[in-house]
Amino acid sequence: MNKVFNIILGVVLIGVSINGCSTYQFPGVHRITIQQGNVVTQTMIDKLKPGMTKSQVHYVLGTTVIADALNNDRWDYIYTIQVPGNLGIQKKLQIYFVEGRLSHFDGDYVPTDAAKKETEEPEEESKA
Repeated sequence: MNKVFNIILGVVLIGVSINGCSTYQFPGVHRITIQQGNVVTQTMIDKLKPGMTKSQVHYVLGTTVIADALNNDRWDYIYTIQVPGNLGIQKKLQIYFVEGRLSHFDGDYVPTDAAKKETEEPEEESKA
C-alpha cells in the first residue's frame, strides 16, 4: 500500500513539475522570440500600385508562404511573432489580381497616402 502511494505521488509530482516549467517563467530560463511568415513593412505597402504585374509584386513583397493552387489570382502573406511574456501578434495581407495585374489588397496594412487621408478628413469636416 505504501509502495503504491509513493509511485502515485511520484507520478503526480513529475506531472506538476513538467507543467510548471512550461507554464510559469522561472528565472534564468531563456525563451526565444519566434517569427514566422513574411515580414511586410510599410515601405513595401507604399510601393504597391494598382496595375502592377505579378512579377513586380513578387519583387516588392517576396514569395508567399501560403500558395493557393486553386486561386492563382489571390496571394496571402501572413506574419506572426511570439514574444516571450506577451501575446502573439498576427498580421495578414491579401493581394488580388485581375488578368495578371494588381487590382487591390486587403488586410492589416494601409498605404501611407490612405492613412493620411483618413486622419485628415475628420479634421476638415469638423472645421466646416
